[in-house]
Amino acid sequence: MKLTTAGESHGKCLVGIIEGLPSNMPVDIQFINSLLSLRQSGYGRGGRQKIERDEIEILSGVRDGKTLGSPLAFAVVNRDYENWKPYMAPEGADTSCRRLTRVRPGHADLTGMIKYDTDDARNILERASARETAVRVAAGGIAMCYLKRLGVCVSGYVRSVGGVRDDGEYAFEELEEAKKHPLFMLDGRIEAEAMAAIDRLKEEGDTAGGVIEVRVKGLKSGFGSCMQYSKKLDALICSAVMSVQAIKGVEIGLGFAAAQRPGSAVHDEIFLKDGRPCRATNNAGGIEGGMSNGEEIVVRAAMKPIPTLMRGLNTIDTATGLAARAAGERSDVAAVCACEIIVESVVAFAVAEAVADRLGGDNLREVEERYSLLP
Repeated sequence: MKLTTAGESHGKCLVGIIEGLPSNMPVDIQFINSLLSLRQSGYGRGGRQKIERDEIEILSGVRDGKTLGSPLAFAVVNRDYENWKPYMAPEGADTSCRRLTRVRPGHADLTGMIKYDTDDARNILERASARETAVRVAAGGIAMCYLKRLGVCVSGYVRSVGGVRDDGEYAFEELEEAKKHPLFMLDGRIEAEAMAAIDRLKEEGDTAGGVIEVRVKGLKSGFGSCMQYSKKLDALICSAVMSVQAIKGVEIGLGFAAAQRPGSAVHDEIFLKDGRPCRATNNAGGIEGGMSNGEEIVVRAAMKPIPTLMRGLNTIDTATGLAARAAGERSDVAAVCACEIIVESVVAFAVAEAVADRLGGDNLREVEERYSLLP
């Protein structure tokens, strides 16, 4: 299974093509649109979310709600394009307007301008923008439709925002409740603290990051590989999560905490229960030796604060070579809820890739039968 995306933040639309889906797989458009809506929600979001109302439009590869086995092409239209058409139209545009030369620290602006030989950061930020993740959420929703047919579910919540942490432990079944909360946090008292922190940052023209936890439940053992490094499941998942804009750290299971403990407090001991091997703990986060071990997969991602600050940071203007304050595109104070949905989506797609790689199958019946035969 493979995903290719294209599109700019203020262009006509974002598009994606998924190859490798089996035929006869139901595609739940309403569910995918609900994910896109959640991506636009959350406390601390900016004005762009009032303009866009993201929905998936299937272009090919689906008939009567089911996949055909051919590449599935889809789009998420940018409603704001009508306001930007004079400056972004591929047929011809006024590129002298909406130029950006006061490059933003922490963004792709300056490095991208040098790499792609342009004097306008607009050409860089339009693709580097987190707006691109809308199409990856849509793809993740399609991957979840695939995984659900096998009894595999993906969910998550926000563990911290702006340094306000929730160190509680929650059952998988509790995680979806987070989506009903303003910051996707499960402890109301801690969430109220985090919201107050966002309010303070907004007054100061600053931004907040956070930590997201995503889990995968129901995946059988043996997906991934210990034989080929490029097929290690944790490597595939971490690569997918690190490809999300603003993510600066990823861990599986205990992650970095494992380095602080003795081995006896890290490795999950194995026992027999009803004649089958089992583990009393899940410090490995469901992956051992690059393969799923049948336990819940636990992924945490660290999101840096949004690099576009309303007050601006010290930088240079590449047009003049003089010191300046960074440009302020319309921005959020915190987009951790959006990031949580995005991380869920890319984890789902990475897991679906590993499942498809092992099971193959040209149609859904073959996939389901092959999965059912696994121990």
